[in-house]
Amino acid sequence: MASSRKLPALNSSSMSDISFLLLTFFLLTSSINTDSGIQRRLPPPADPNAIPPDIHKRNTFVVLVDMQDRLLINGELGDINSLKDRAEEFLSNPTNAADLPEKESKEIPLLGKVEVSKGVISIQNDRGTSYDMYVKVQNELTAAVNDLRNNLARNKFGKKYVDCSDAQREAIDKAIPIAISEAEPRNIGGQKTAATTATNNTTGGNQ
Repeated sequence: MASSRKLPALNSSSMSDISFLLLTFFLLTSSINTDSGIQRRLPPPADPNAIPPDIHKRNTFVVLVDMQDRLLINGELGDINSLKDRAEEFLSNPTNAADLPEKESKEIPLLGKVEVSKGVISIQNDRGTSYDMYVKVQNELTAAVNDLRNNLARNKFGKKYVDCSDAQREAIDKAIPIAISEAEPRNIGGQKTAATTATNNTTGGNQ
């Protein structure tokens, strides 16, 4: 009768250490996608009993984004690459053009008498607008305001806006406020598509 032989046991005492090292390796070498967001201080809630003021057409810069991420700026097709420059020109109105916003002369501490724009940027997104396009539009408009603030900070204080003191930044904020109004998303593209379909149906019925 053959004698039974015992198989050598597998030494697993170091398996936990190896697993921990592998986990650490993958955590250090893997890239993790992070959500992009928008840093902006929101305005205080509006008084529900207050009557909104009338805004002249020349003081409004309307930006629409449809379901296909196309831009419509003041009723015309626009480009995301030119949005910042157009918004900056709108808010600053350097030549006091009649079709750009009016200005109001204000006395601001540390700045003296400053011409403050009455311009308001109005954003309207479609419910199908991608989040990536939404962030791009917001970033371009915010960049326009930041450029104007930096220019004013350099002219008045000889440094960038972020390097100014709290009092200086507060003065600049009053001279160049973030006048951006965002409406509730709606079906911009859907309404346009429906209107186009109706037009096509009518045209087809007349043939």
